[in-house]
Amino acid sequence: MAVLVHLLACAFGLGSWVAVNGLWVELPLMVTALPEGWDLPSYLTVIIQLANLGPLLVTLIHRLSPGRLKERYVVYVILCVGVLACVLLTFFWDRTTVVGGAPHSTAFFVLTFFLSLVDCTSSVTFLPFMTQLPAKYVSTYFIGEGLSGFIPGVIALAQGVGIAKCVNVSSNHSGQVSWSIQTQYLPPNFSTELFFFFLAAMMCVSLAAFIALNKLPRSIELSMQTLVQETVPSVSGGLETKDGGSKHLSKLSMYQLSFIYFLVLWVNAATNGLLPSVQTYSCMPYGNLAYHLSAALASVANPLACTIAMFLPNRSLVFLGVLTVSGTAFGSYNMVMAAMSPCPLLQGSVVGEVLIVLSWLFFTGTLSYVKVMVGVILRDRSHSALVWSGAVAQTGSLLGSLTMFPLVNVLHLFQSGDFCNTHCPR
Repeated sequence: MAVLVHLLACAFGLGSWVAVNGLWVELPLMVTALPEGWDLPSYLTVIIQLANLGPLLVTLIHRLSPGRLKERYVVYVILCVGVLACVLLTFFWDRTTVVGGAPHSTAFFVLTFFLSLVDCTSSVTFLPFMTQLPAKYVSTYFIGEGLSGFIPGVIALAQGVGIAKCVNVSSNHSGQVSWSIQTQYLPPNFSTELFFFFLAAMMCVSLAAFIALNKLPRSIELSMQTLVQETVPSVSGGLETKDGGSKHLSKLSMYQLSFIYFLVLWVNAATNGLLPSVQTYSCMPYGNLAYHLSAALASVANPLACTIAMFLPNRSLVFLGVLTVSGTAFGSYNMVMAAMSPCPLLQGSVVGEVLIVLSWLFFTGTLSYVKVMVGVILRDRSHSALVWSGAVAQTGSLLGSLTMFPLVNVLHLFQSGDFCNTHCPR
């Protein structure tokens, strides 16, 4: 029965960020079909941030009327909305309407808002619901949350999103033929409609798992009363003491709690706002292979880090702080390479490609481990602590996105390069 609960907790986590992650990995195909073109990511960023109205409303209700809002009913609603929005995207994602005299992807924008509302609100509802399960299942839930980004990424790789080759193209000007090398994107292996169908299926799996978790018998100890009594010193144990032992966590000092919430804020700002905005700038100068490997392995790093956190938990705040600094260092390298685009360090060399791929892998992996462990620590504190953790996480994501949006789209501090035609000094 415990294995079944682990599987259900993991499947439930699939619905947390699958829609937004799916939209991002499918962008290389959609920008060639929708009228907004390469301005589409800018629109998508704004829409996702507007959807933070969902977690803000949930947090305010918890603050003003404690205990009145039941996560179970909110989760039912948002998962059903997510399934419906994904199904509608399958049929209407490329439909346009004329607004202000120009065609716009109105249907795509509206459905994207509802999908973003689902995913953003999951931060303050899914994890607090998990307080009804023993702590050992929280890490399994985080594995599912990591898979919500990994699986769409694997599907996109199988689809062949953004795969390109360099081709010689001839042009005739006044009888004179000239040749140039251009980037030509290959057709995908299957359609965008089928990709959105896969996303809808994943949302259905999450909804079915959630229904099953609510129907499980009380004999497997899912009640809050059993949760309070649980004192197994594994991942649900306390902060490590100086001598390497552990003690059950009952209270945190104000300094410890402030530090933990700072970790939540920074980790989510970096992983959800700051670095994703520049991944193409940091990787594409090294070629398509480096870009796709960094995206795929970074997606693998998230669930892998969650699995490691389940079997090798370390709740020491000093250790988590060191790990956060290490992850930030890898992220800084990625940011510097993006700023140097289209001519980053070691471009055109195998060493440069390996470094950028490993840097993205360790950046995602280290900060994902931190994210899991602070979630487990706050889970032991209280239900309210997890609600506020979700709110802080969304605030960090919002601040990261708002910081990068003007730098990328207004000031244009980052420059993209055509890897077929970019010539950098050696």
